[in-house]
Amino acid sequence: MEQKKLLLIVPFYNEAQRMDHHEWEAAFTTYPDTHFLLVDDGSTDGTYTLLEEYAGRFTHVRCVHLAQNAGKAQAIRQAVLSHSIESYGFDYIGYMDADLATPVSELIKMKQYADAHPHFTFLMGSRIKKLGSNITRYGHRHYFGRVFATIVSKFILRDAVYDTQCGAKVLNTQLAFDVFASPFITRWIFDVELLLRYKKQTGSLTGVYEYSLTSWTEMGKSKITLKDLLGFPWQLIKIYRAYV
Repeated sequence: MEQKKLLLIVPFYNEAQRMDHHEWEAAFTTYPDTHFLLVDDGSTDGTYTLLEEYAGRFTHVRCVHLAQNAGKAQAIRQAVLSHSIESYGFDYIGYMDADLATPVSELIKMKQYADAHPHFTFLMGSRIKKLGSNITRYGHRHYFGRVFATIVSKFILRDAVYDTQCGAKVLNTQLAFDVFASPFITRWIFDVELLLRYKKQTGSLTGVYEYSLTSWTEMGKSKITLKDLLGFPWQLIKIYRAYV
């Protein structure tokens, strides 16, 4: 049976000083059958030069440069809709964070789960701390996340979703083209918009699977500012008005 192909999109913004070069090089070496599209989201610190070096050394790594910082949602969207993606014949498109909070190995496991369970077309990494897992989160972020997830689950999605905001996702390619087709109305909680678009398209979330990660580690200071956090209620209202 022909092996299905995965493209992993990774947005970078001013990561030159904190990029873990050893881990990225190890990932590129360990997973030569996985293709990587590294997106420089208008960095001003030389990040793109480093990404170009990776692309020059590894044939399964490409990089693109956005002239202006567009934010994570738009950076991933532009990468998904890139005209060159479809010609490569990828079966899945995934995305993850540049800080490697979720190791690449976890995305590979998610892809393998999708291979074995083709009725799931949208896999979401879920940071559930349990015996046998290595999930490390700051307490205040965890509790804020639980409050946020409860509100989203009960009032926006109206389905039992545990963790919308984990940065690790793997989607069927055609589905990715469909749900990323339109611009997002929010900058940081676009994952909720993706689920609402999926639900509108299919009528339910039965094709979505929350994959319990075995490893996830909080990596330093979040790029979400206090201003962003205070704006989340308004962002949820905007989403509710637009989708629900």
